[in-house]
Amino acid sequence: MAIYRAHVLVCRGTGCTASGAPSVMKAFKDELVKKGLDREVMLVETGCHGMCEMGPVVVVYPEGAFYCRVMPEDVPEIVEEHLYKGRIVQRLLYTVPQDMEKVPYYRDIPFYSKQHRIVLSNCGYIDPEKIEEYIARDGYIALGKALLEMTPEEVLDEVKKSGLRGRGGAGFPTGLKWEFARKAPGNKKYVICNADEGDPGAFMDRSTLEGDPHSVIEGMALGAYAIGADEGYIYCRAEYPLAIKRLKIAIAQAEEMGLLGDNIMGTNFSFHLHLKEGAGAFVCGEETALMASIEGRRGMPRPRPPFPAQHGLWGKPTNINNVETWANVPKIILNGADWFASMGTEKSKGTKIFALTGKITNTGLIEVPMGITIKEIIYELGGGILNGKEFKAVQIGGPSGGCLTKEHLDLPIDYESLTGAGAIMGSGGLVVMDEDTCMVDVARFFLEFTQRESCGKCVPCREGTKQMLLMLEKICKGEGTLEDLSKLEELAYMVKETSLCGLGQTAPNPVITTIRYFRDEYLAHIEEKRCPAKVCPALIKYVVDPDKCRKCGLCARNCPVKCISGDRQTPYFIDQEKCIKCGTCMQVCPFGAIAKV
Repeated sequence: MAIYRAHVLVCRGTGCTASGAPSVMKAFKDELVKKGLDREVMLVETGCHGMCEMGPVVVVYPEGAFYCRVMPEDVPEIVEEHLYKGRIVQRLLYTVPQDMEKVPYYRDIPFYSKQHRIVLSNCGYIDPEKIEEYIARDGYIALGKALLEMTPEEVLDEVKKSGLRGRGGAGFPTGLKWEFARKAPGNKKYVICNADEGDPGAFMDRSTLEGDPHSVIEGMALGAYAIGADEGYIYCRAEYPLAIKRLKIAIAQAEEMGLLGDNIMGTNFSFHLHLKEGAGAFVCGEETALMASIEGRRGMPRPRPPFPAQHGLWGKPTNINNVETWANVPKIILNGADWFASMGTEKSKGTKIFALTGKITNTGLIEVPMGITIKEIIYELGGGILNGKEFKAVQIGGPSGGCLTKEHLDLPIDYESLTGAGAIMGSGGLVVMDEDTCMVDVARFFLEFTQRESCGKCVPCREGTKQMLLMLEKICKGEGTLEDLSKLEELAYMVKETSLCGLGQTAPNPVITTIRYFRDEYLAHIEEKRCPAKVCPALIKYVVDPDKCRKCGLCARNCPVKCISGDRQTPYFIDQEKCIKCGTCMQVCPFGAIAKV
């Protein structure tokens, strides 16, 4: 077996792939051969490191040097300087925005400083398409321990004792959910992984499946053993082609090694796993709609009870958990319930993965202990707000979540604290907003998404969200009234309390929380016909300051609708009736002569 003196890990998650990682990978292959280093340096394709903003990412071991935004033309310098001469290439290192200091090593980058990686521990370290690398990192040892040393009841009890709660949104105790399915009568039972990640800006499940698919497979096998199931499905949206590709490879490899299929590890436990590709309907994230889709029917929720644990897939007892929940299970069985329960808070144990997006310096994927504050995430891991702007709000929990404000920066992130503030943990979307964000427009944006994704089965969701959206659009145009605001708030609570499934029950959350915390912005739109953030097109206009205008004509030449007139003798003027409020004129003016008012 070849022994390598160095390993070059190239991120091939979706983010880095889109930024050009395949070309970087090819450049490394060619350059290593050219320098005669291909037998000394191993080149590895990995999953996501989490720091998506900095991609393509390359990490060189044994030092752990972290290179950002690597392009193919940078590769010869890395090979020559670092791999040949042993000198780290300074210009490609991560730079801390606050003090412009270069950080050479992966472990010292502030983005990772407060992270505690359990689910993401292999992402960015192993080749997800090689089962041997997962096994080398203690993969499938937990399954062996369970099958050879533990009874199904003992596995279930360990998960219950750990305090693991479902990471898909509601936070229901995982062990208790398993127990319901185990106690349900019947010889045929199923386990399902909900990988139908549809929240705008969310990519937690995708990155886990791309970077460490075997952790989910092993977790599902353990769950199947605990509840007495012999068959399972991973329901993954078709928009995740790389995750699907790696899942197919992982399932085939596990079957070939006897870790899936009949009589696993020589025991009488058999477990067969299938992959179902979803068509991308947000409502299929709801468990009863998801099962309907697997069965070949239209993905629409049904009333509960009966719950899936009693009457699930094809009428059989079924347990459904999401990607992150399943991926936690092998670590719990391997290290023990007490180990997992030692992290987090009294009622929210372990860690949580968040997709950090929006007006923040470091966007990407983070895994942090439960109980960390919003402030720590935004300012220590996230590097603060972009361009020195003021923090305004954070939308947590995706379109079903709620907007929290400056008052909540010290709020610990756990299920109870977020619910008390009017938000939910959700699957882990976390969108940061700055002072230039209109909260009325944010509510409109998220409600537009959930209204479009409503399956239409129940009247409160189908009609209620539509009417709410019409009211929000009216307010954004400056045509709303105080009566509209009152009706909007009343309707939001009605939809929340009477909708059939979780989509309708949580769709009003962004509206409710923005009215609760940013009522003054709603009143400005209604009473003053003004958008304080200068975002809503109907309530803003672009004007030329004649004292600053140099009469260069750049604005007129770049205007897409030709609504700007003027010449060398006359200051330029914007025809407000023709203007489409695109802002191009202000962007191209080098003299600051155009203002948005």
